[in-house]
Amino acid sequence: MACAERCHCCAGGRRHGSILYNILRSEERAAWPAGQGQGSGPRPGQAPRGCPCGGSRRRVALRSPQVACKAASAVLVKTLRFVQNVPCFQELPLEEQLLLVRSCWAPLLVLGLAQDRVHLETVESAEPSMLQRILTTRRQGEQPPPRAPAPAPGRPHLPSAGEIQAIKGFLAKCWSLDISTKEYAYLKGTVLFNPDLPGLQCTQYIEGLQREAQQALNEHVRLIHRGDEARFAKLNVVLSLLRSINANVIAELFFRPIIGAVNMDDMLLEMLCAKL
Repeated sequence: MACAERCHCCAGGRRHGSILYNILRSEERAAWPAGQGQGSGPRPGQAPRGCPCGGSRRRVALRSPQVACKAASAVLVKTLRFVQNVPCFQELPLEEQLLLVRSCWAPLLVLGLAQDRVHLETVESAEPSMLQRILTTRRQGEQPPPRAPAPAPGRPHLPSAGEIQAIKGFLAKCWSLDISTKEYAYLKGTVLFNPDLPGLQCTQYIEGLQREAQQALNEHVRLIHRGDEARFAKLNVVLSLLRSINANVIAELFFRPIIGAVNMDDMLLEMLCAKL
């Protein structure tokens, strides 16, 4: 099956390794008398083997969207205020400013969530998965449903459990390091001044600003955390974790529930040009 081809952790070299096949077969085995089923089956008290990656594809939503979205909106305003107050950033042409902000607003926002200790409480979506729809229609003797269409423009596309876990894991990593206000500022400077973006004209200048932010972070760590020689490397690991966070997921999670189908580029331009 296609699932078995895509999901190597489920295949395991078996001929029938997909989740759907195993679940459908379990329905037939449930009707067999005790001791007459094919194969040994799981031992008493032993959970059946499942797909370790299946849980990461479950759709989840915020438990209290209004509370979390309001907190994220406040963090976004503070983040853009921080960016506007960086003198070197203000010296850049507006087009360069927009390129930088559009590329880094999501990682900067997540850093702000960590700094403000914003906790995310999520719940699994009540919307049935494709697998559940297939099983339901099979029991009813109907034809399997076609592949689900893309979400309508006004309908939110819920992030997966794996995408949310990446955000939660990042927040937990920041909190475990007890990052200070100055360290957060230097980390944000490193993220903001990214010289590798296509379309930038002031590449060398921006690269120098990023290097200065890293040097300032290193000097601060050596001065304040003299007994922790690995702290600078740990903080750079935090930066690497930001690459696994998708900006579209952040927009869908925190802004669509309260704003709707909003163009983040337009909103960022409006906020960047406003007096925050």
